[in-house]
Amino acid sequence: MSQPSLFGSASGGTATAHVDGGSRGNPGPAGYGVHITLDNGTIVELMGAIDLATNNVAEYNGLLAALRWAVDQRLQVLHVRADSELMVKQMKGVYRVKNAGLLPLYQDAQGLMRQIGRVTFEHVRREFNKDADRLANEAMDAVERLSRGAS
Repeated sequence: MSQPSLFGSASGGTATAHVDGGSRGNPGPAGYGVHITLDNGTIVELMGAIDLATNNVAEYNGLLAALRWAVDQRLQVLHVRADSELMVKQMKGVYRVKNAGLLPLYQDAQGLMRQIGRVTFEHVRREFNKDADRLANEAMDAVERLSRGAS
Protein backbone atom coordinates (compact mmCIF):
# COMPACT_ATOMS: atom_id res chain seq x y z
CA MET A 1 0.00 0.00 0.00
CA SER A 2 1.36 3.39 -0.94
CA GLN A 3 0.90 6.44 1.23
CA PRO A 4 0.91 9.91 -0.31
CA SER A 5 3.86 12.08 0.60
CA LEU A 6 3.35 14.76 3.25
CA PHE A 7 5.60 17.01 1.19
CA GLY A 8 3.65 16.93 -2.05
CA SER A 9 4.43 15.05 -5.21
CA ALA A 10 7.97 14.53 -6.42
CA SER A 11 6.58 14.21 -9.94
CA GLY A 12 9.16 15.03 -12.56
CA GLY A 13 11.91 15.48 -10.00
CA THR A 14 15.21 13.83 -9.34
CA ALA A 15 16.55 11.85 -6.42
CA THR A 16 19.57 9.91 -5.18
CA ALA A 17 18.94 6.50 -3.67
CA HIS A 18 21.51 4.79 -1.47
CA VAL A 19 20.72 1.07 -1.65
CA ASP A 20 22.00 -1.80 0.50
CA GLY A 21 21.06 -5.36 1.26
CA GLY A 22 22.52 -8.22 3.19
CA SER A 23 21.96 -11.57 4.78
CA ARG A 24 23.23 -13.21 7.90
CA GLY A 25 24.45 -16.60 6.80
CA ASN A 26 24.36 -16.07 3.01
CA PRO A 27 21.77 -17.44 2.57
CA GLY A 28 20.12 -16.51 5.80
CA PRO A 29 17.80 -13.95 7.36
CA ALA A 30 18.05 -11.00 4.99
CA GLY A 31 16.93 -7.44 4.52
CA TYR A 32 17.41 -4.30 2.50
CA GLY A 33 17.54 -0.61 3.17
CA VAL A 34 17.08 2.40 0.90
CA HIS A 35 17.89 5.99 1.87
CA ILE A 36 16.52 8.42 -0.73
CA THR A 37 17.31 12.13 -0.94
CA LEU A 38 15.09 14.15 -3.25
CA ASP A 39 16.42 17.21 -5.04
CA ASN A 40 14.40 19.40 -2.64
CA GLY A 41 16.17 17.88 0.39
CA THR A 42 13.34 15.57 1.50
CA ILE A 43 14.55 12.24 2.90
CA VAL A 44 12.65 8.98 2.38
CA GLU A 45 13.70 5.71 4.00
CA LEU A 46 12.54 2.27 2.92
CA MET A 47 13.40 -1.12 4.31
CA GLY A 48 12.20 -4.67 4.00
CA ALA A 49 12.81 -8.00 5.66
CA ILE A 50 13.30 -11.22 3.70
CA ASP A 51 13.01 -14.55 5.52
CA LEU A 52 15.81 -16.33 3.66
CA ALA A 53 18.00 -14.94 0.87
CA THR A 54 21.55 -14.37 -0.29
CA ASN A 55 23.34 -11.03 -0.03
CA ASN A 56 22.91 -10.48 -3.77
CA VAL A 57 19.18 -11.20 -3.72
CA ALA A 58 18.81 -8.75 -0.81
CA GLU A 59 20.77 -6.09 -2.72
CA TYR A 60 18.51 -6.47 -5.74
CA ASN A 61 15.41 -6.28 -3.52
CA GLY A 62 16.69 -2.95 -2.22
CA LEU A 63 17.20 -1.73 -5.77
CA LEU A 64 13.70 -2.85 -6.75
CA ALA A 65 12.21 -1.02 -3.75
CA ALA A 66 13.99 2.19 -4.80
CA LEU A 67 12.90 1.84 -8.42
CA ARG A 68 9.26 1.08 -7.50
CA TRP A 69 9.21 4.11 -5.23
CA ALA A 70 10.65 6.29 -8.02
CA VAL A 71 8.01 5.02 -10.47
CA ASP A 72 5.24 5.68 -7.93
CA GLN A 73 6.57 9.22 -7.43
CA ARG A 74 6.85 9.74 -11.21
CA LEU A 75 10.51 10.69 -10.94
CA GLN A 76 12.31 11.32 -14.20
CA VAL A 77 15.88 10.91 -12.91
CA LEU A 78 17.21 8.56 -10.25
CA HIS A 79 20.86 8.18 -9.26
CA VAL A 80 21.50 4.88 -7.46
CA ARG A 81 24.50 4.53 -5.17
CA ALA A 82 25.28 1.05 -3.85
CA ASP A 83 28.19 -0.80 -2.30
CA SER A 84 27.44 -3.98 -4.27
CA GLU A 85 29.93 -3.85 -7.11
CA LEU A 86 28.33 -6.93 -8.69
CA MET A 87 24.86 -5.37 -8.84
CA VAL A 88 26.13 -2.00 -10.07
CA LYS A 89 28.22 -3.58 -12.83
CA GLN A 90 25.35 -5.84 -13.86
CA MET A 91 22.94 -2.90 -14.02
CA LYS A 92 25.47 -0.89 -16.06
CA GLY A 93 25.86 -3.79 -18.48
CA VAL A 94 29.52 -4.42 -17.61
CA TYR A 95 28.78 -7.90 -16.20
CA ARG A 96 26.22 -10.39 -17.49
CA VAL A 97 23.71 -11.82 -15.02
CA LYS A 98 24.62 -15.51 -14.92
CA ASN A 99 22.87 -16.50 -11.68
CA ALA A 100 19.39 -17.89 -12.40
CA GLY A 101 18.10 -16.54 -9.08
CA LEU A 102 19.17 -12.98 -9.90
CA LEU A 103 18.00 -12.90 -13.52
CA PRO A 104 14.28 -12.25 -12.80
CA LEU A 105 15.23 -9.51 -10.32
CA TYR A 106 17.52 -7.92 -12.90
CA GLN A 107 14.78 -8.10 -15.53
CA ASP A 108 12.25 -6.51 -13.15
CA ALA A 109 14.74 -3.71 -12.47
CA GLN A 110 15.25 -3.14 -16.20
CA GLY A 111 11.50 -2.83 -16.70
CA LEU A 112 11.13 -0.33 -13.87
CA MET A 113 14.07 1.71 -15.16
CA ARG A 114 12.32 2.13 -18.51
CA GLN A 115 9.36 3.70 -16.67
CA ILE A 116 11.56 6.27 -14.94
CA GLY A 117 13.55 7.59 -17.85
CA ARG A 118 17.09 8.18 -16.67
CA VAL A 119 18.63 5.92 -14.03
CA THR A 120 22.35 6.04 -13.30
CA PHE A 121 24.44 3.80 -11.06
CA GLU A 122 27.50 4.44 -8.94
CA HIS A 123 29.49 1.98 -6.87
CA VAL A 124 30.43 3.48 -3.48
CA ARG A 125 32.49 2.14 -0.62
CA ARG A 126 30.55 0.83 2.36
CA GLU A 127 31.41 3.82 4.54
CA PHE A 128 29.55 6.07 2.08
CA ASN A 129 26.40 3.94 2.31
CA LYS A 130 25.86 4.01 6.08
CA ASP A 131 22.20 5.04 6.15
CA ALA A 132 21.14 2.27 3.76
CA ASP A 133 23.31 -0.21 5.67
CA ARG A 134 21.65 0.82 8.95
CA LEU A 135 18.20 0.23 7.46
CA ALA A 136 19.21 -3.15 6.00
CA ASN A 137 20.51 -4.23 9.41
CA GLU A 138 17.28 -3.11 11.09
CA ALA A 139 15.36 -5.24 8.58
CA MET A 140 17.61 -8.26 9.26
CA ASP A 141 17.14 -7.73 13.01
CA ALA A 142 13.36 -7.82 12.47
CA VAL A 143 13.61 -11.15 10.60
CA GLU A 144 15.68 -12.64 13.41
CA ARG A 145 13.27 -11.39 16.08
CA LEU A 146 10.33 -12.91 14.20
CA SER A 147 12.08 -16.25 13.72
CA ARG A 148 12.97 -16.41 17.44
CA GLY A 149 9.35 -15.65 18.32
CA ALA A 150 8.10 -18.41 16.02
CA SER A 151 10.36 -21.08 17.53
